[in-house]
Amino acid sequence: MLTYKGYTGHVDYDDKAGIFHGEVLGLRDVITFQGKSVEEIEEAFRESVDDYLDFCEQKGEDPDKPFSGRLMLRLPPKLHRKVYVIALREGKSLNQWIAERLELAC
Repeated sequence: MLTYKGYTGHVDYDDKAGIFHGEVLGLRDVITFQGKSVEEIEEAFRESVDDYLDFCEQKGEDPDKPFSGRLMLRLPPKLHRKVYVIALREGKSLNQWIAERLELAC
């Protein structure tokens, strides 16, 4: 994974073409990049992010941002109550308890 200015890029290698190709993750907009070496793919990633930000500025639009960390979650009321009680017993907020469980699952 590559990171730059809060954006994350995922890279794959195409052994038939002999190139790396990548995409910026977590956006509605599509930002891609490619290169023939690690140095080229890293530079192409940074250039693609900069080009995207410049393009948005020229159009007067806000660029799409990576995930904010906010997640709207709907639960059945009984489950909501159960996890709330468990979080209280453990001395944690509901958000903290859920985040810890999701981290363990990953």
